[in-house]
Amino acid sequence: MELILCVAVGILFSVGVYLILSKSLLRIILGTSLLTHGVHLLVMTMAGLKRGASPILGDNSGSYVDPLPQALILTSIVISFGITAFFFVLAYRMNQTSGTEVTDDREGGEAANE
Repeated sequence: MELILCVAVGILFSVGVYLILSKSLLRIILGTSLLTHGVHLLVMTMAGLKRGASPILGDNSGSYVDPLPQALILTSIVISFGITAFFFVLAYRMNQTSGTEVTDDREGGEAANE
């Protein structure tokens, strides 16, 4: 099970970095989203699957599940959702004001070199 999750983390990281390195703003936003999903899977993989009681001291205080990885992943999901929403609003506003999108501008780069 861990091997499958490790492969999934590697694929998400590689696709996310590839999309971030492109010059299209939509691809950059999707790349950051995929990269954060890869981080969520990485934290879940590193924490491992543990079985036990809830972390309340009492009869089963000997074997309990560590709630820290779950709390970190939930916090990261909320933060990544907020950042992705902010990126989409920023891209929409940039498209409204300038009427263009950040894309690969090969003609402009060749003209600057001449």
